[in-house]
Amino acid sequence: MDRYTSKLSPAVDYSAGTFLLVIAILSILGNAAVLLTAAWRHSVLKAPELLTVNLAVTDIGMALSMYPLSIASAFNHAWIGGDPSCLYYGLMGMIFSVASIMTLAVMGLVRYLVTGNPPKSGSKFRRKTISILIGVIWMYSLLWAVFPILGWGGYGPEPFGLACSVDWMGYQHSLNRSSFIMALAILCTLMPCVVILFSYSGIAWKLHKAYQSIQSNDNLPNSGAVERKVTLMGILISTGFIVSWAPYVFVSLWTMFRSEGEDSVVPIVSLLPCLFAKCSTVYNPLVYYVFRKSFRREIHQIRICCFQGCWDAVSKMTRGDGPEETSGTHETDNI
Repeated sequence: MDRYTSKLSPAVDYSAGTFLLVIAILSILGNAAVLLTAAWRHSVLKAPELLTVNLAVTDIGMALSMYPLSIASAFNHAWIGGDPSCLYYGLMGMIFSVASIMTLAVMGLVRYLVTGNPPKSGSKFRRKTISILIGVIWMYSLLWAVFPILGWGGYGPEPFGLACSVDWMGYQHSLNRSSFIMALAILCTLMPCVVILFSYSGIAWKLHKAYQSIQSNDNLPNSGAVERKVTLMGILISTGFIVSWAPYVFVSLWTMFRSEGEDSVVPIVSLLPCLFAKCSTVYNPLVYYVFRKSFRREIHQIRICCFQGCWDAVSKMTRGDGPEETSGTHETDNI
C-alpha cells in the first residue's frame, strides 16, 4: 500500500482537495446547464449540436465518476480503495478522456464539411448519422479502456500517489506496456489532434476564400459572421482541451523516457499538470456562455421556470392545501 500513500505534504493535499472540490462543483453545474438547455430545446436541436451534448456528457461524467474519489483521497492523505479503486479510476479516466478528444475531432471534421456549403447540403448530417458517430466514439473509448484489463498495457498510481492512470512507468520495463502506450499516444492523442488542426485550418481557408468571393455581395455577410463565430467557439473549445492536457502529457512522457522513472519528477510537479488537466471539464460551458446569446437566454428561462415552480409550491403550502384537495386534483388529472 506504500505506493498509494501521498508523496505530498498534508497542506498540499488539502489544497489540492479543495481545488478539486471547486472544479467538480463548477464542472457539474456548468455541464448540467448545457444538458438542461439541450433538453429544453430538444425539438429544434440541430444534428451537429448532439456532439456538443456528448462533450458535456463526457465532462460531467468525469466529474461525477472520478473527482469524488480524488477529493476524498486528498483529504485522507492516501489513495482510498487500493488496487480495485485504482483500476476503476484509470478505467473511467481513459473512457471519458478518449471520448472527449475524439468528440472534438469529429466536431471539427463535421464543421469543416459543413462550412461554406449551402444550407441544404448540411442535411447529410442527420441526427441518425451523428448518433451513429457518437456511438462509434464511445465504443472506441471503451475498447481502449478495457485493453489494460485484458492484458495489453495497465493502470497504476500517479507519482504523487493521489490518482491513477495509464501505467507510464511500465514503458521501460515491458514491451507489452511500451507498445500499448505508443499506440495510445498515436491513435488517441496525435491522430485526433492532427484532425482538429486540419479541420480548423481548412475552415479558416474556406472562410477566407468565401470572404473574398462575397466582398462585392451584400447578401451573405450575416451568414459569414455566424460561421466565423461557430468556428471560433470550436477552436477555443479544442484549444482549451489540448492546452489543459498538454502539461500532463509532457510530464508523463518525461517520466517514461527518463531512467529514474517517477523519481525524475518532484511529486508537486507531477500533481500540478494533473490538476490543470481537470480544469478542462469547466472550460466548455464558459465558452458557450460567453459566445452564445441563446445559451444565456435559455439558462435565464430555465432559472425563471425553476423559481416559478418553487414559488408555486411554497404558495400551495402557505395556502394550506390539504391532502383531500390534492387527491381530488390527481383524480381529475387521471380522468
